[in-house]
Amino acid sequence: MGGQEIEQLIRLLGRLPGFGPRSARRIALFLLRDPQARLVPLARALERAGAAVKTCSTCGNLDTVDPCHLCTDPLRDQSVVCVVETVGDLWALERAGVHRGVYLVLGGTLSPLAGIGPEDLNIAPLLARLDRGSVREVILALGATVEGATTMHWLMDKLASYGGVTVSRVAQGMPVGGALDVLDDGTLAAALGARRPA
Repeated sequence: MGGQEIEQLIRLLGRLPGFGPRSARRIALFLLRDPQARLVPLARALERAGAAVKTCSTCGNLDTVDPCHLCTDPLRDQSVVCVVETVGDLWALERAGVHRGVYLVLGGTLSPLAGIGPEDLNIAPLLARLDRGSVREVILALGATVEGATTMHWLMDKLASYGGVTVSRVAQGMPVGGALDVLDDGTLAAALGARRPA
């Protein structure tokens, strides 16, 4: 289809999440139709981001400063920490505008089959906050998977020794706008199990 440079661009784009070979070819073609207006600015932005982005030592978020803008925002409630699996989860909660506290990104979930144990999770910054006594609530916002549930139970055991700290978890069950007949069995069971008075 093209020279080695084009093939490499398509291969690299094809490695991105959600992109297959066809999507990668379409994006490459779009970029290459006007390289000065599309490809060159993208390449420069990628290079600048690669040089500037840091992992926040307080929460694990990605930002250009450490600690990140969320951790240093004076309008955020520093006493409420929402624990998430990935930076993508943090960004989703921020996009929704539903959490005004701070975060901790674990960087994964416990998975013995994948060789991920407690020592591989980013838990130390949370424990340091708890030791300082500056946290009143920890919200566990982990995925509704076997690994997420295992990690949540491990965290609840770990946090049990911190008296005066409330540990909560996000609700599970019926999505807004969901219909019963299209939900899987696990979601239906969680929805019925977490029912509350009307």
